[in-house]
Amino acid sequence: MNTPLSLELALLGWSVVLLFIHIGLQGQLATRERGTDWNAGPRDGQAKPLGLHAGRAERALRNFQETWPAFIALALALAISGRTGGIGATGALVWFVARLVYLPLYLFGVPYIRSLAWLVSVIGLLLMLIRFL
Repeated sequence: MNTPLSLELALLGWSVVLLFIHIGLQGQLATRERGTDWNAGPRDGQAKPLGLHAGRAERALRNFQETWPAFIALALALAISGRTGGIGATGALVWFVARLVYLPLYLFGVPYIRSLAWLVSVIGLLLMLIRFL
């Protein structure tokens, strides 16, 4: 019999899917600009600078990778300590939804709202931290 996952752990799994979306999108856009020979090759030497959307996808991926480790640590810490639920679960959901919204906002160059989405994701992490501590 499978034990149901806490929301925090379920979102941890979905966050891996979100990582794959980031990586796949960034890779596809970069390959479209630099070509399949570059993608399949050893990528020696100086790479052609990325254009508008591929550059944004790369920066969005890096930004995701900056907060993702904290999310992983907090989701696991909440699960291991038995402190799932409450504001920790709310924080996990807030972080995930904000990170989901952040990607298209960044790709389409939406200022201010994109920064707000990032700030909301950090608030989600803080809620998880409060629940853990």
